[in-house]
Amino acid sequence: MAKLPPALLISISFLFNNSVVAQDYVAPRLANGQPDFQGIWTNDTITPIERPASLADRDFLTADEIAAMEQRIAERRELADNNVVVEAGGSIGAYNQIWLDSGDTVLSTGQTSMIVDPPNGRAPIRETALAERDFYFANVENHYIYHTVWDRCITRGVPGSMLPAGYNNAYRFIQTEDTFTIVYEMIHDVRTIDLTKTEHIDDRVKLWMGDSVARWEGDTLVIETKNFNDRGMIANSSAGGRLKGVPASDNLHVVERFTRVSDSTILWEARVTDPENFSSPFTISMPLTRDDQYVMYEYACHEGNYAIPNILSAGRAKERQQASN
Repeated sequence: MAKLPPALLISISFLFNNSVVAQDYVAPRLANGQPDFQGIWTNDTITPIERPASLADRDFLTADEIAAMEQRIAERRELADNNVVVEAGGSIGAYNQIWLDSGDTVLSTGQTSMIVDPPNGRAPIRETALAERDFYFANVENHYIYHTVWDRCITRGVPGSMLPAGYNNAYRFIQTEDTFTIVYEMIHDVRTIDLTKTEHIDDRVKLWMGDSVARWEGDTLVIETKNFNDRGMIANSSAGGRLKGVPASDNLHVVERFTRVSDSTILWEARVTDPENFSSPFTISMPLTRDDQYVMYEYACHEGNYAIPNILSAGRAKERQQASN
C-alpha cells in the first residue's frame, strides 16, 4: 500500500484494532489492474461532521460511549414517532422517521467527528463566511437565490455531495479503464472523472462541481478538483451543522482520496482549501460501507419541489399582513 495521509492512517489503525479489515487485505482488481471500487456504498451515520466541544481533545469514542450514543438516538426517534399529537397552533414538524434514513450508528471507525484535521475536529470558518451564511438563512422568504443549491435541486457540489443527509445516503461507483463515475442517490446527480486527463481546463471556465483531474497513488485514487463557480456551498444539509450554507468561492480546491481497505469498506477523505471562507485547510474523512442489498431509486427533485414557491409565498403573505396592520 502506498504512503497514506495521517487521517487515513488513523482511521485504518482503528479499523485494524476492531477487526473490520485485515492487515494483509488486497483489494480486488479490474482487468487493467486498478483496484475495484464498483458497487453501492453508503455513509448514513449519527457521527457529527464537527466534533462536540465536550470531545474536543478526543479522536475516537470508547465502546461504552458508542453504545450509549446509539441507545440515546434510538430512544429519541421512538419518542418522536410516538408523539404525534400536536397542540392547536403548534408546529406539525417535518417528516417522521419512516421517511428518513439518516442512520442509527456512529461511523465504523468510531471517530468523534467527520472532520479529522485540524486536531479539534472543527472547520476554521471565517466570520465573514458565517455572516454571509446567516444573511442567506434570514432571507429565504425574500428570494430563491438565498436558498441552498440543494433546496433548489441544482447540486450538492464537491465535497458536499459525499456528506450524509437525512436520507438517500447511497453512492454507486462505476469504473472503466479510463473513467470513474459516482452516481449520487441524492438529487440523482452524476459525476464522471476522466482517469486519462492530466491537466485542468482553462481557469476561466467555472463549474458547479468543478473540474477534476485524477491519479493513482498505489491503491488510492486521488481526485483533485478546482475551477468551481462561486455560487455553491460546502454543505447543504442540516447534518452539516455549522457548515450548512457556508459559501464556496471560485478559489475552492478539493483533494479527495478513495482507498479500499476491506471488502466492505472504502475510506474517503477530502482536503478542503478555500482561503476566502476558511482561515486554513481542513480535512473530512469517513468510511463508506458496501451494501449490495440497497436499492437506489430516482430522486425526482425538481418535479416535487414545492418548498421554494411555498416559502416565498409565505413571505409575501407576511408582507400583506404587516401592511394591513
